[in-house]
Amino acid sequence: MKRTMKRRIIIGLCALLATVLATVLGLTGAVGYLTFLRPADNPPAEACAGGAGTRPRVVAAGASMTQGALGANWVGALRERAEFRGHEFVNAGVNGNTTADLRQRVDGDIVACRPAAVTILIGTNDVRNGVPLEEYRANLDAIVDRVRARTGARVALVSLPPLGEDLGSEINGRLGAYNAVIREVAARARAGYLPLYERVVEELRLTEGRMPYDFSFPLALAVAAQHYLLGRSWDEIARAGGRALLVDHVHLSDRGGALVADLVGGWLAG
Repeated sequence: MKRTMKRRIIIGLCALLATVLATVLGLTGAVGYLTFLRPADNPPAEACAGGAGTRPRVVAAGASMTQGALGANWVGALRERAEFRGHEFVNAGVNGNTTADLRQRVDGDIVACRPAAVTILIGTNDVRNGVPLEEYRANLDAIVDRVRARTGARVALVSLPPLGEDLGSEINGRLGAYNAVIREVAARARAGYLPLYERVVEELRLTEGRMPYDFSFPLALAVAAQHYLLGRSWDEIARAGGRALLVDHVHLSDRGGALVADLVGGWLAG
């Protein structure tokens, strides 16, 4: 009798553990999908499949910072502003993209949309991956030139925000050279230059104890779980981690996203 009871308890505990494990794995999978795999809101494949739209199109091209699944969705914030209700915002941000990736999809994701305006925020992954500066420059030149040659769109390049909030770190020293390329390409092409890096630095200089770059995918997943499962804002998550504008040392908090939205909004209205 005791042996049977013990067996039942063990079986019950195993079933409970399996249920808990399945729930955790299911939640992890859901957060992973929402963070890394889910398409952007109104991506080019949906927005531009029918050719020209009825409203002026603004294509925001870039990587995860533009896609807005991990960190602030500044493209979505602009879409909701009353002054831009007459525009259609197409989110051409793709998680993990480099300039080489965006160069490969420029025709399908930008040119095919027949945009009135294009913003380009790309290069964080180039910095993280150590892409040579001349390769970065060649890719960015090719993207801008292709958009200019095939559309009549206004074009603006956005400088890259810091990686981590320690402005004197080695990685931010390297990032400065990529931002110099962005300024040079914008000047050569007579495109707009939107100083996101400079605005973020202004904000960070008002804070103390700035944390160095320490991004990891487990951290990104943990940050996303706080947002999607617990309903915490990106600002709350950043503050809880001791950061001012970056939720995971890379992606922007709501406050950081507002800086991008204001820069792009001012340029569009100008």
